[in-house]
Amino acid sequence: MKTKKLINAGENAVDEMLEGILSAHPDHLYAVDGMPRAIVARHGPRQGKVGLVIGGGSGHEPSFLGFVGKGLADAAAVGNVFASPPPDPIIACATAVNGGAGVLFLYGNYAGDVMNFDMAAEMLAMDDLEVRTVLSTDDVASAPADQREKRRGVAGNVFIFKAAGAACDLMYSLDEVERVARFANERTYTMGVALSPCSLPQTLKPNFAIGESEMEIGMGIHGEPGVARGELAPADAVTDTLLDKILEEMKASAGDRVAVLINSLGSTPLMELYIMMRRVKQRLDQMGLVIHTSLVGNYCTSLEMAGASITLMHLDHELQRLIDHPCDCAMFRVG
Repeated sequence: MKTKKLINAGENAVDEMLEGILSAHPDHLYAVDGMPRAIVARHGPRQGKVGLVIGGGSGHEPSFLGFVGKGLADAAAVGNVFASPPPDPIIACATAVNGGAGVLFLYGNYAGDVMNFDMAAEMLAMDDLEVRTVLSTDDVASAPADQREKRRGVAGNVFIFKAAGAACDLMYSLDEVERVARFANERTYTMGVALSPCSLPQTLKPNFAIGESEMEIGMGIHGEPGVARGELAPADAVTDTLLDKILEEMKASAGDRVAVLINSLGSTPLMELYIMMRRVKQRLDQMGLVIHTSLVGNYCTSLEMAGASITLMHLDHELQRLIDHPCDCAMFRVG
């Protein structure tokens, strides 16, 4: 059975989406001439500032290009649905945001992204543009703690991008921006649950099968297998399962502050997300942890997949200041 989507043709969906985004947000975004998949912040890049380039596959909106703007990412390279952008738009992004202080590539740990961003970095080095790379690895379910470098980057990207983008905006050096990005990644933890599949615009068919009364803990944002499948449980029990994994690894102490993200994978409504947020607050209160800031909504989606993820960033004074730093993006603002 085919799914229903408001598209014209699957093969044109990404480019037509980008046309719509640029039409809706001309004060925030523009595309590099001749390179429609290289989206740049109008008021982000400037001389002497480290440029921050993020990116990845489409289908996760508002990630990634929704976080391009002053105070956050300077540019995003856009790939096809669930596919890495090729090197050309990555190079175009880096060139557009180069203010003479170097460029940081910051993106999720997926093989295709690593290959293409690394290729772009090598080509830029030949033009004497210094590029550093940090991979986000916040998905607790995707590898053991002692193999964190193998984990995927998922919704925790939002907080990691935010911290790194603020460091860039505050005119940190490239060394310091890289340090902040790595530290932010180390302090960010995400666990998700999927309830139903999504379907790609080109196929209009579910990308995995799951029973009507089942859920899958730890499923990736492209439908990668999770760590456990079972009967759908009440919201509090599901929230506890996700939080237990995060808190076991985070090792926070009473009085510590955290940033919380309750993220919809696409079709899970705010009602359900806020029910989860309620339980997160109860659990963190019991531990004496302080919620410094919370985000609830669509931040890193998987097309129309039903499900949600919970992210905690374990704050220190520096990360708290960077998370609070103002930013103005097409789909996200602080301050």
